[in-house]
Amino acid sequence: MSSNTPPVAKKVPTERTHHGDTVIDEYAWLADKDDPDTIAYLEAENDFLKQQTAHLSELQEQVFQEIKGRTQETDLSVPSRKGAWWYFSRTEEGKQYAVSCRVPARSEQPPEIRAGERLDEEQVILDGNELAGDSPFFSMGTSSVTPDGTMLAYSTDFKGDERFTLRFKDLRTGELLPDEIEGIFYGGAWSADGSTFFYTRVDDAWRPYQVYRHTLGTTEDVLVYQEDDERYWVGIGLTRSEKYLVLGAGSKITSEVRLLDALNPTGEFRLVRPRTTGVEYGLEHAGDFFYVLHNENAENFELATAPLDDPAAWTPLVAHREDTRLLEIDAFADHAVVHFRRDGLTGLRVLPYRMRPETGAHAATEAETAGTVWRDRIEAATENAYEIDFPEPLYDVGPAGNPEFDTKRLRLGYTSMVTPPSVYDYDLTAHELILLKQRPVLGGYDAGDYEQFRDWATAEDGTRVPISLVKRKDTAKPAPTLLYGYGSYESSIDPGFSVARLSLLDRGFIFAVAHVRGGGEMGRRWYEDGKLTRKRNTFTDFVAAARHLKQSGWSERVIARGGSAGGLLMGAVANLAPEEFAGVVAEVPFVDALNTILDPSLPLTVIEWDEWGDPLHNPDVYAYMKSYTPYENVEDGRPYPPILAITSLNDTRVLYHEPAKWVARLRATAAGGPFLLKTEMGAGHGGRSGRYDAWREEAFALSWIIERGTSS
Repeated sequence: MSSNTPPVAKKVPTERTHHGDTVIDEYAWLADKDDPDTIAYLEAENDFLKQQTAHLSELQEQVFQEIKGRTQETDLSVPSRKGAWWYFSRTEEGKQYAVSCRVPARSEQPPEIRAGERLDEEQVILDGNELAGDSPFFSMGTSSVTPDGTMLAYSTDFKGDERFTLRFKDLRTGELLPDEIEGIFYGGAWSADGSTFFYTRVDDAWRPYQVYRHTLGTTEDVLVYQEDDERYWVGIGLTRSEKYLVLGAGSKITSEVRLLDALNPTGEFRLVRPRTTGVEYGLEHAGDFFYVLHNENAENFELATAPLDDPAAWTPLVAHREDTRLLEIDAFADHAVVHFRRDGLTGLRVLPYRMRPETGAHAATEAETAGTVWRDRIEAATENAYEIDFPEPLYDVGPAGNPEFDTKRLRLGYTSMVTPPSVYDYDLTAHELILLKQRPVLGGYDAGDYEQFRDWATAEDGTRVPISLVKRKDTAKPAPTLLYGYGSYESSIDPGFSVARLSLLDRGFIFAVAHVRGGGEMGRRWYEDGKLTRKRNTFTDFVAAARHLKQSGWSERVIARGGSAGGLLMGAVANLAPEEFAGVVAEVPFVDALNTILDPSLPLTVIEWDEWGDPLHNPDVYAYMKSYTPYENVEDGRPYPPILAITSLNDTRVLYHEPAKWVARLRATAAGGPFLLKTEMGAGHGGRSGRYDAWREEAFALSWIIERGTSS
């Protein structure tokens, strides 16, 4: 095959009709990955990609070595206290996966552990490298230790299809129990006594819908809950206090919670409050009362309290605010922490309780049990509340690694576009931030050489859309720019650091994030204005951001990048304004959205109707989705920028055939390009699993982006 001769996908017209609209899909056959022709086509595309990008191999290797050279390969996390142990993980030079470890807790201060060294009492819990063996793919679904620290539940996936096998390890002896459970989902929870583990299973549409109870040493697991409404997922967890098991069922817009005394794992879960369409809520146990975070008549959420004997009786504590989105509540023995979002940035608000002066203890007294003192504590939390200040104009902060219920410190994670990920303890008594570790960046990185900015684009309807930017201080404007976007599910792309990104910045690039509607950066309304029949706002916001960067002098050439639902964004903006982009990188892209959402047998489809609408039963939704979905709207003969689509054969979230069909149609219909498809034949939604493999994949994408940004 010549390097100038791309694969040509055969056309097998498949007709479908919905709401009187007949559509011919010539590439529907690519959805059958058991068809040898499908595999042959994907392999031919991979061969073509290698030929088309062979000239980038030297640059790719250079970028890979830069990522590797800036990374401290032998490193460790900050130890986190849980009961009688300090837990942490190690990475070692030359090894793909982390090693989970622990040491006995001899004091309240984290032990001093140095990278590459071992403590005398250090215990290896799990070595990901040993578990992975020679498998080309390896992923952990859960790793959970019993409250008493004696048993470990962990699950593994060797394909990338996110179906895990659950095993149990006795941490006292290092022996594996014979108990083995296949085909489970992420997560799970132990009972308080460590005798029982609860886990979830998925249905044929990859929806976690069942919760099972496994008692160690038995072979017959018990189904404790099944969710038959196809819009809902289920999950289970243990409260930080280890007093309650919490079983949650939730759709995109509605939730429902059940509770069980964690000391009584064979008991019946009790319903907190029945589901009401559009109402989301979650509970946190605060010792002698519950916190409830909910959005009933509170678009940006409200924080309430409820007594233990009546968790459905919600009393407002932190009222709803139009400018502040409450994200989560973490409850501890003597305080609580609210994670929030305001003005496009995250923040932390501390709610300290009134302490008993003689001891500062939090144990419930008879009066507290009767419901008097805990109300005083709630009032104290309100009166004494304060927010933690951070110095940079752009940053991202959140609670991190706080397993202990009774603690005087808050562990938090902090980063910005110029500050590497940092772990702090916040001393709740001294009101002081204590830096425990900042991720090392080798090779002489100096944050002072870079600068970050917040700018605003104006969308078609006049809405101001925030843009976060970072560049070297010595980079002259205008400069080639990588513009990233997502804009779905209320997920926010907050200003964070990236080692790999330095390979762009040091070559004179600007990196920017368009915080488009559909994400959560500006609160719940920002999300609502970018979903369902307002989804086009996501795409036009991104185009407005690209145009603003050029018109305001930031950028000369803009390359767009996004993945998953952000890949849908990439396909949509390529159709809307191909002339604005010098290249497009679409990773595991949701580009055949209409056909996928029309098929309720496919993974996640019914669940997704609350996000995108239901085109199967609603003709207006069908027409609206058809007007923007990338695969449906490739314009005949129109020049498109070069496009690189990256997917994985075993992806269960965005199936590989979506980008495969899209690239085939682009190549057959549009002008411009080239249009390239890269399929990982042994990976899932997150791509290759080992860190060195992941670095090589990123180096490949960055080398392609660098060429797009610097070529004439």
